[in-house]
Amino acid sequence: MSAPLYQLKAELFKTLGHPVRIRVLELLSEREHGVAEMLRDTRVEPAYLSQQLAVLRRANLVVARREGTAVYYALTSHQVADLLRIARTILSGVLTGQAELLADLHAALPREPAP
Repeated sequence: MSAPLYQLKAELFKTLGHPVRIRVLELLSEREHGVAEMLRDTRVEPAYLSQQLAVLRRANLVVARREGTAVYYALTSHQVADLLRIARTILSGVLTGQAELLADLHAALPREPAP
């Protein structure tokens, strides 16, 4: 018997729940990247990047290809990039709402009399 869809979705979101993995997926949303480029852009140690890329490969979110000694990564589906764009839109709305709430709270604070 296969896992329920909600459980599979939870596993996907767990995989996405790491800042380095999100950064890698954002880079790959633009175009294919070599490992050396990703090391420069993520500013993490090579072994750590390799570990995060392995997680993304196991989840079938990225695919690797070798060209000589260089390894290049790409997204397996443009829908991963779509998901990241949707997440940005959701976060923008949430942050806008929080900024408005903060402004309202500041406006409601009693003013101190001028000395």
